[in-house]
Amino acid sequence: MKKSLIVSGVAAALLVAGCATPPPANTAAPADPAGSAPAASDFLACMVSDEGGFDDKSFNETSYNGMMNAKEALGIEVKDLQSQTASDYAKNVQAMVDSNCNIIVTVGFALGDATEAAAKANPDIDFAIVDFGYEAPADNLKGLTFDTAQPAFLAGYLAAAISKTGTVGTYGGAPFPTVTIFMDGYAQGVEHYNEVKGADVKVVGWDRASKNGSFIPGNKFSDVAGGKQLAQNLASQGADVILPVAGPASEGGLQVAQESGGNIVSMWVDSDGFESMPKYADVIPTSVGKGMDVAVEEAITASKNDNFDNEVYVGTLENGGAYLAPFHDFDSKIPAEVKAEIEKLKADIIAGTVTIES
Repeated sequence: MKKSLIVSGVAAALLVAGCATPPPANTAAPADPAGSAPAASDFLACMVSDEGGFDDKSFNETSYNGMMNAKEALGIEVKDLQSQTASDYAKNVQAMVDSNCNIIVTVGFALGDATEAAAKANPDIDFAIVDFGYEAPADNLKGLTFDTAQPAFLAGYLAAAISKTGTVGTYGGAPFPTVTIFMDGYAQGVEHYNEVKGADVKVVGWDRASKNGSFIPGNKFSDVAGGKQLAQNLASQGADVILPVAGPASEGGLQVAQESGGNIVSMWVDSDGFESMPKYADVIPTSVGKGMDVAVEEAITASKNDNFDNEVYVGTLENGGAYLAPFHDFDSKIPAEVKAEIEKLKADIIAGTVTIES
């Protein structure tokens, strides 16, 4: 079946790498300290990660948290399998089918084919896939997608506003759609700042017209050293605000920022880096987040309640599925005027008066 973006710039998945020892499968409903735990259930929700693993502080981990939230709220059983390489995807999905899962959630673009094949072969099992959408999905297959270009646009506007050098940068783990959607939005946010302010802030690391940019050699999202090298390259071109979109390898950007003595800051993506990467909190002005945990929990809940459907979920600024994280320790450093402009831009994006292409 032909796969395509469901909305502009939305679908595919941020493929992250970085293998770790898989956490043990969770099979029991947690006790409620208040003594009001949900009744035990024989409903089994299952999840298969991509190569990033469930401790990536980003994409897979946030999705995993959504399954665990569903476990606590619904009193269901859960099971997970962590993929070590791409060759694990199909066999891990099949292992979950063989485990008699009621719903199987897969995490990432790379699992798109395996998930679709399994859904077609097993119509009595519900399937949901994070960050991927199908043009004509099976009745039991739901895509969970996120229009991250929207909050990335706000991040780009902020970057242009706080840059002291007049140059900001971005790099990605690989030229996948859910990587470049961040980069597109970021660059357009800078362009909008230049337009309304009569400025000339430059973006290095991504050319929106040619779709050429800085990506980690070998598309190794686990390569923190490679991410650091790309961040250093951007810094050598004058970039003092960096948006890495590279899963665990984004830590390389945080390292460069932290070693700069206050001259460079670096954002985070997928989760709120202030919370997920606390050792770098002093160099993270904001993050571009995706509510993957909420989307996963909602899909599992719908399956448990027998009202699961194949309508694609699209996380946006409006529904909170895509968001610009709080400024945290940077709040007092960002001018009130800039914060007000960003809030107005958010409202305009939601209203459709500001549009973003990706």
